[in-house]
Amino acid sequence: MHLSDITHPNQLHGLSIAELKQIAAEIRQKHLDTVAASGGHLGPGLGVVELTLGLYQTLDLDHDKVIWDVGHQAYPHKLITGRYHRFHTLRQKDGIAGYLNRKES
Repeated sequence: MHLSDITHPNQLHGLSIAELKQIAAEIRQKHLDTVAASGGHLGPGLGVVELTLGLYQTLDLDHDKVIWDVGHQAYPHKLITGRYHRFHTLRQKDGIAGYLNRKES
């Protein structure tokens, strides 16, 4: 499975460690490429990649809730919740918000 195929966090359930490492690397690369092009916060999102994958592989996001206290820590969340293909629009007019936005969730 590739990051671009993930549209819901529950798709992480049952993935192997190797698959999760691959997805983590893809998250980091997409994050770096996007922030380099459009600006944004780099460190906070990169710092929670494994945390995000671990939480979302364990929890059932159809029922459980995760609340991010720092919006730019949610970039990995945005990438695995159906916004991968629009992530390049981060912080642009009519694009993905640089912070958490209820209208996106």
